[in-house]
Amino acid sequence: MKRFAFLIACSIVFTFVSSHAQVITSIGEQNLKIPKTDKIENKPQKPANDNLPQIDTTSVYFALLDSAQLYISKKSWSKAERFIHQAIVSEPSNANNSLLLSNLATIQRKQGRLNEALKNYNMALDMTPNAVTLLMNRASLLVQLDSLTAASNDYQRVIQLDPLQEEARYNHGMIALEQHDINTAKADFEDLLRYNPNSLLANEGLAMLNKASGNYDKAIQYYSKVIKTAPTLSLFCNRAECYMMTRHLNEAMTDINNALSIDPSDGYIYLLRARLNKLRYENNAAKRDLQLAIEHGIDPSIAKDFVQLEK
Repeated sequence: MKRFAFLIACSIVFTFVSSHAQVITSIGEQNLKIPKTDKIENKPQKPANDNLPQIDTTSVYFALLDSAQLYISKKSWSKAERFIHQAIVSEPSNANNSLLLSNLATIQRKQGRLNEALKNYNMALDMTPNAVTLLMNRASLLVQLDSLTAASNDYQRVIQLDPLQEEARYNHGMIALEQHDINTAKADFEDLLRYNPNSLLANEGLAMLNKASGNYDKAIQYYSKVIKTAPTLSLFCNRAECYMMTRHLNEAMTDINNALSIDPSDGYIYLLRARLNKLRYENNAAKRDLQLAIEHGIDPSIAKDFVQLEK
């Protein structure tokens, strides 16, 4: 049975340190493979907006991609890259090369070669400018490169092509929020709810929006909706901050403890607990947690400013 897959993109999460918010830039590991088959079935294998032709499984092109997939499965990136290059050279006019260029970009991202990856995403999109998958891939790389305006443009294009693409709309809103464009962020998150009243991404986005705007009670309500279904360290930390701002200190401590149970090595959690202990006038405990935060990677000057403790 043949081994072949279009490699889409590795899972990467970009975190805005200032707010502990997350832009999703993942196209998950499930996209590393397509169903294994020796025969192409007479039904579409890709979304219409990617519009790529099927591949002749008897061709040299397919054989080279089959070899590339073998090395992809072994995480032997340089060999996989070589076979993908050979496939493109063997059929330079093959429309599937746009996705192969995206594959090359993904492999290069895994090796930290981000500028090369961007060039390949650009070439892929020159060939298939309306390919949602490729636009999402390039947008995620642009976030990595801190080119947020360019990433936002790609997400906006995805929304135009597929208004139901929740991840693109959420990311577009989160970038707007990071850039202090409150109106755009609000519109994106409310549109998410309009398309999907149960959207967890919409509720998380509205939680971040209200937190950034100082509406902490409302932010807590939105965070609570998401935490009830899909609790994460980031959500607990964010809600804990809101609880501290509203002086619900016991609730904040519960969230901090829940965050610690998820990842006791995250220095930011100890920083939150140091601030909480400071609010409780428990200065010795606050100093202890401040030191723990520093030991777990928080910059000492940032830590002291955050908690406002004297040396």
